[in-house]
Amino acid sequence: MEPTDQRYLVQQNKRADAGKAPPVFAKVMRGKDGKFEGVSFIKNKEKATVMTVAEAEEVVAWAAKKKENAQQYDTKIICVGQ
Repeated sequence: MEPTDQRYLVQQNKRADAGKAPPVFAKVMRGKDGKFEGVSFIKNKEKATVMTVAEAEEVVAWAAKKKENAQQYDTKIICVGQ
């Protein structure tokens, strides 16, 4: 069986600050059963959730739909090494 390809992070940058503020990274919140419940965005890249592309796409969709002021942020999927 092939190992799961978990090497992606979700990063957000605020559009209005012209790149002056540091980016924030997604930390996925899951229930006891492992079900996706939401996302919080944190400054510490090392504590961010490393995920598959499918999970990262789910986070981007959630952020666009549920996060207040989502239109003020550029949300993208990056590889862990970036």
